[in-house]
Amino acid sequence: MDTWVLPAMLGLGLAAASGMRTFLPLLMLSAAVHFELFGISVGESMRWIGSTGALVALAIAAVVELGADLIPFVDNALSVIGNVTGPIAGVIAAWAAFSHLDPAMAALAGIIVGAPTALTFSAAQTGTRAVSTATTGGLANPVVSVIEDVLTFFTSLIAMILPLLIIPLLAALLWFSWRGWRRVRSLRTA
Repeated sequence: MDTWVLPAMLGLGLAAASGMRTFLPLLMLSAAVHFELFGISVGESMRWIGSTGALVALAIAAVVELGADLIPFVDNALSVIGNVTGPIAGVIAAWAAFSHLDPAMAALAGIIVGAPTALTFSAAQTGTRAVSTATTGGLANPVVSVIEDVLTFFTSLIAMILPLLIIPLLAALLWFSWRGWRRVRSLRTA
């Protein structure tokens, strides 16, 4: 990977995905490091993320998170909690992407890239969930949840396989979120 560009794209993509689901992007990163997939490796300071213990723990956490997000009212609580856990996971993912650098620079780059990106996507996800709950009484939330799961998976996968495509993908996701928000807002005023 290039010193800054490719790690930044990988970190950005994984952080954005962490804003939607906390554990799935970290699980995918852990599996990529553990099984040496997609040419992804991490520096010594983040080598733990590819350990068997981390892989198992993240798999359990991801399954619990994905399952709990399908339960009405629990999904809204997870969405609010995700506004804290998502940025933390985003920092960890971005830090891992930069871990070939000096450890202090990698941590700083992880914070600068990971936290705001994950928080942006977490806030958008929370807003989407609130609109879904308000407009359908929560009946559409499981469908919204599955769509978010798929988006999280593919965003993480694209970040690992084709990191240069992550900027257009994230721009498109934010644009669609903004359009949806405007549409709901115009319906509420009408």
